[in-house]
Amino acid sequence: MTSWFFDPSHEQPLTSAAEQAAQQFQIRAATTSDLTAISQIIAESFHSQTGFWGWAFPLLRLGIYEDFRNRLSSPAPHHICLVAVHTTVTGANNLVGTVELGLRFPDSWRKNGRSFIYLSNLAVDQKYRRHGVASKLLLSCEKLCQEWGFQDLYLHVLEDNHQARQLYCKLGYKMCQVESNWTFFFLQQSRQILLHKCLPPNSAC
Repeated sequence: MTSWFFDPSHEQPLTSAAEQAAQQFQIRAATTSDLTAISQIIAESFHSQTGFWGWAFPLLRLGIYEDFRNRLSSPAPHHICLVAVHTTVTGANNLVGTVELGLRFPDSWRKNGRSFIYLSNLAVDQKYRRHGVASKLLLSCEKLCQEWGFQDLYLHVLEDNHQARQLYCKLGYKMCQVESNWTFFFLQQSRQILLHKCLPPNSAC
């Protein structure tokens, strides 16, 4: 892993209140000891614990745990799971956010046939939202993407997730297309929006 990843002195100056709060958090690569916290944060972020599906929450969380355990135990090239850790005054390290970055291959929404870097599973503990954790994770992903030699970063966001869309827009992500599938038509679930950001090493795209 490159030196910037572990050297907080390499970070750019922060100015806003949210960015100043983000200085409390360390970003590092996930380990197997993080699996329980990662699966809990992702399950809480993407699945309801109430109503009809509340009974299935433990099963969904277990499935997430096993998926991450498999990926961490058999790492693929250009794949990493990052976590944000908040160090308390007592010295305890609380995992408060996570994100995955990985190489994917051509799909229906990629027309040029080249592999690309895709960002997924961005999730932050509800108690730590609006403190700059997601921004810090995203910026770390962008730096890694550049170090791997890629200029294009893609991700999906739900159409009705206005808070996430605002964050991505602020960080320079642009909409590629709105995708509809059977869940949108039959279950009235929100559509997915494909976003893209160009990450030139030293100059504008």
